[in-house]
Parts: sequence; structure tokens; C-alpha cells
Amino acid sequence: MRLPRLATARMLLLLLILIVVAFVTAYQHIQSRSWQNTLDVSIYPVNGDAANEFREATARYIDTLTSADFNNIDRWATREAKRYGLAVGQPFKTTLGRTVDAIPPTLGSDPSLLEIVTWSLRFRWWVWQNTPDHGSLARVRVFVVYQQGRDGEALAHSLGLQKGLLGLVNAFARKPQHEQNLIVIAHELMHTVGAVDKYNADGSPMWPQGFADPDKGPRRLQTHAEIMAGRVTTHEGVTMAASLAQVVVNPWTAREINWVH
Repeated sequence: MRLPRLATARMLLLLLILIVVAFVTAYQHIQSRSWQNTLDVSIYPVNGDAANEFREATARYIDTLTSADFNNIDRWATREAKRYGLAVGQPFKTTLGRTVDAIPPTLGSDPSLLEIVTWSLRFRWWVWQNTPDHGSLARVRVFVVYQQGRDGEALAHSLGLQKGLLGLVNAFARKPQHEQNLIVIAHELMHTVGAVDKYNADGSPMWPQGFADPDKGPRRLQTHAEIMAGRVTTHEGVTMAASLAQVVVNPWTAREINWVH
């Protein structure tokens, strides 16, 4: 049975699109992990309170942001890369992009695999609609949804996608939270280049791969957090690191992102 010409053309077009997507994905994977050149990272603020009573306060906070507010991410990555003798002196160059007015698609708190796949496709379509990539194919785009947040209420989980080099971060629109926001942004940025989470369901670091210094004893006495766990364990319990100055890349993560072999 012969297919109508229109159906054949559609199938060929779909096949062509799939080939292009596969090529771009492979190119991004190789270029983002080669570390021969600095990887450009664009931060796009989003007003997550645009539909509620906090919209003006969050808009004012976003208006105060500049690229310099994200320089600590670059300094942190440069410091950590130096410890591993990485060829490129500065792994990331982070700059602030324009504010995006549209709200990205959300993902539930306990999604199924199908829901995750569907959300990923919707998110990538949303990204293309709102920030068409006219620059490098190996540029990372991180969308930071700023919110005032209510006392005692945790923000939605942030996400980083290696396919497409995309990050979605939920962050507090408060100056005192800025340094911890940078930890979350750096964490999702590391996901885009291949790092995996290293914390348990309760948020505590996995042993030993989630510890900054697993050889240090006693085990519970840590002074730094591993970037893919983000938390420090002490006698008092588990707390989030205060800033990137207290965060390191341990050998497990360094291997995942191709800093060591």
C-alpha cells in the first residue's frame, strides 16, 4: 500500500526534525563537557509572583539584579576547577539575560516517568518560544523563578536538564537568601553538564558520595557541603550551606562532569 504524498512528506519532515534534534543534543553534550572553552551561562529571571499580591515586590527585586550578582558562581567554579587542574581557567561565564514574562510549565511533587517526559517536552517548547537560541548551541540557559515565598513554606523543586542544557530554579526574591539562591543555581547548572544528585529522600547527603570530605572523621563533622548535596552535616544536624564559599566539587561529581577521568 502506497502512502499519500502528503503523509510521506510529513514522515520525512518528522524524520529530519528528529535527526536535527539528535545532532544538536550530541553536539551540546560534547561541547559542554570538553572544557576546552568557557561555557556561557545565561540567567533569565521570571516573576513567579506575577499572579498574586507579591508581584510588585518581586518585580522590584528582579529590577535590582545585574550580571555582577551572579559572579560568585563563576568564581566558585574557577576555584574548584583549579583544584582539579582543568585546562580551561574559567569553566563558566554567567551573565544576566532579560526578564521573561511567561511562567514556565510546572511539574508535580511526585511525578511519574510519563509526567516527567511530558513536562520536559513542554518546558523545552516553552524555552524555544520565550528565548529562541540565536547564540551558541552550547550555551546553558537557566530560568530563575523568583518568589517572595511564605514563612515556613518550601519552594517547588528546581530542575536541571542535560538534554538542551536547561535549568529551572525556584528562588526567593529576598536579598538575605541571595547567596543560597546561587547554590541552587550552581547545583542545577552542574546537572546540565552531567552531575547527579547526591542526597537522600530526607535531604541528607548520601554517604560517601554526597560528602565534601568523606575521609574526614568523625563522619558527622563536616565544614563544607558537596555541590550536588548542598548540605553540611554537623553534630546539630543537617543544614544547607550558607554560600558557595562553603561548597566544593568532590571527586564523584568531578568525574561525572568530565573534570577528571
